[in-house]
Amino acid sequence: MSSPPPARLVAALLACLALIATATGFTPPGSGRRAGPAATPAAASYTVELTGDSSGGRWTGHERVSFTNVSAQPLPEIHLRLWGNARGGCTAPPVTVTHLVGAAAATLSAGCTVLRIALPAPLRPGGRHTIGFDLDLRAPELPDRAGRFGRHGTAAHFGNALPVLAVRDAAGWHLDPFTDTGESFYTLAADFTVRLDHPAGLEVPATGDPVDTPGAAGRTVTTTTARQVRDFAWSAGPFERLSGVSAGGVTVTVHTVAGVRAADAAAILATAESALDAQARAFGAYPYTELDVVLDNELWFSGMEYPGFVLDRVSTSALVHEIAHQWWYGIVGDDQYHQPWLDESFAEYATDLALGRDGAGCWSAVTWSAPQEMITNGMAYWDDHPGRYGVVVYDYGACALHDLRRLIGPDAMARLLRGYARTHWYGVSSTAAFLAAARAATTEDLSPFWADHRISA
Repeated sequence: MSSPPPARLVAALLACLALIATATGFTPPGSGRRAGPAATPAAASYTVELTGDSSGGRWTGHERVSFTNVSAQPLPEIHLRLWGNARGGCTAPPVTVTHLVGAAAATLSAGCTVLRIALPAPLRPGGRHTIGFDLDLRAPELPDRAGRFGRHGTAAHFGNALPVLAVRDAAGWHLDPFTDTGESFYTLAADFTVRLDHPAGLEVPATGDPVDTPGAAGRTVTTTTARQVRDFAWSAGPFERLSGVSAGGVTVTVHTVAGVRAADAAAILATAESALDAQARAFGAYPYTELDVVLDNELWFSGMEYPGFVLDRVSTSALVHEIAHQWWYGIVGDDQYHQPWLDESFAEYATDLALGRDGAGCWSAVTWSAPQEMITNGMAYWDDHPGRYGVVVYDYGACALHDLRRLIGPDAMARLLRGYARTHWYGVSSTAAFLAAARAATTEDLSPFWADHRISA
């Protein structure tokens, strides 16, 4: 093993690469980034230490974030997304950040879902910086149905609760509003180390690989590490647990709230194991060692995905769809607010393949409701037309991919998607990049196909 290069040399190399990329439009192979200004801040490392209350519904502690400016321009500021404040807003924010260090100033905006942090000095290209802050997370009480961030019954879920870095790319800072119609999230792959100090009677299934150690009397400390993931989520509650290992060697654990039958948990475990292996065969090996599935039939949605972690009702199709998201958005990232089809249409298509559905004749049932309705529309359009979002992005989008498979042939389609995933592994995809990859995969002129299926970059 050779010695690692000095940090100063690494920073200089990063700066040179960023300058070359900007000047020439070159994108390093496998980077998953569009040509032009690099998406930044990147190479983030999150270290979080939280202590939970007796219910697991409130966590307090500290978060530290280190990051590198991989663009060719100095970075005078960063932004944190506090997505958990989307409903509470500034009047009752469930996510509170205080006592910032490594910052010159900070201001909240967008209903307290954006925290702008001015850096002490502009961060040079290739430079690395660390900020830290105290953190208070209070899962909102949800009396009617459970949500991805909130407490209902004996379970508390912390999806999109941790503050994460916003992205600046060729389009500028992505500070888009929260949407309940779909998702608004766009993050770069990062490393997380999260230490959860909790009552011993509570389970804390989470993104990553956990290690439990004894804490104070009656408490357990669960330290979870996750590498190259876009977010970190967990749940807390007195869950029942059932584990297995897929044929591909991935540990799958199903955690159930009270009221979920043991037979349903066993069926979901078997489905998760087979779905993971099917997606791995189709798109590339699952890069993590485990997957946690939290079953809660009180969720107001069918399922929600996070890296290595899924919230789900007892539903086979929903579970397979959320597992497909481990690849489509989790591994192959995208800007979910502006190009939601890149994960939802692809995850739905992957679900169909895993369940043996070929989409035969699906396009004959397509009817458009407006001339401007397109599979590739962003969430601003779908928030104005929420009743059409699922039909067009999920159903028509998956159907379009089935039609593309029929046009170019199943072998060419399989090679296209596997190669596309490999090229954008841990990176960021785009509609333009997919259209280019599809053109390279066939001698067919695909222009009429894209027009007929209303797919445009």
